[in-house]
Amino acid sequence: MMMVAIIVQCQDWVDKGEEEGEKVEDSTGTRKDKIGIVLKSEDGSVNGVDGRLLMSDNVDNNTKVDYTPFGKLPDHLLVEIFVRVPVSEWAQISCVKRQWANVFRGECLWQAALTRTRYTALCVSKRIFALDGEIDEIVGHAYLFLKEQLEFFDMPSTSSILHGTIIDQFIACGKSRDIAHELASQIWLAVLDNLEDNEHTFLILKRLALEGDVFLPYPYTKSIKVQWKVFEKLFTDFRDCFNRVDYYDVLGCAKNKFEPIPSAWLGY
Repeated sequence: MMMVAIIVQCQDWVDKGEEEGEKVEDSTGTRKDKIGIVLKSEDGSVNGVDGRLLMSDNVDNNTKVDYTPFGKLPDHLLVEIFVRVPVSEWAQISCVKRQWANVFRGECLWQAALTRTRYTALCVSKRIFALDGEIDEIVGHAYLFLKEQLEFFDMPSTSSILHGTIIDQFIACGKSRDIAHELASQIWLAVLDNLEDNEHTFLILKRLALEGDVFLPYPYTKSIKVQWKVFEKLFTDFRDCFNRVDYYDVLGCAKNKFEPIPSAWLGY
């Protein structure tokens, strides 16, 4: 993720003789407000001087002029940056400054985002699923949808709802129930294999494992392969993350679903 958060820090200092706030002077005599934008990246670094990007007054027209490197970027470069940020961050980004809000109101950003998403979906379908044809882009979009739901949301919808949404997409595109079920299962397996090994993934997998069985007609039931993959990742990749109570709860669910279970899953 290119950018985790954008934090706007605004501080107003009121001086006796100034209604607009206290100004500070640099060596050239330029007056600057103590207003800044902090861009915090995933590695924790902060771009700016002392964590603050200063904006200067344009005395002639009484407007703020951003003299920072980031503030000088033209709109088309801002678009290229923003489309690489998770969609969940867009609302916060658009509140940083008026120029950025106008970028989100324009058509250019949305066209770029749609084009980028289509390209990503095509690449996913060809590299992960080795598909080529009219169904390839739909599979890629379904993969990206499911991966985003599991990775970026603390409380995603239940697996039955997510699975049913994917199934309905393929059926709406004219695919048979058997093909829709098979494609949805492949997408689930691919997403589970490509989730990051972190605490969030562990919590999501544990939630999927502990979900109660819901009776749904074919093809809306998840395949045994998908259910097996969830438990397999928990008991192999995330074994050290369990406490004793959670381990035996998940193990009990596994024994109810599968018989027999691998010996590698046993032993806390």
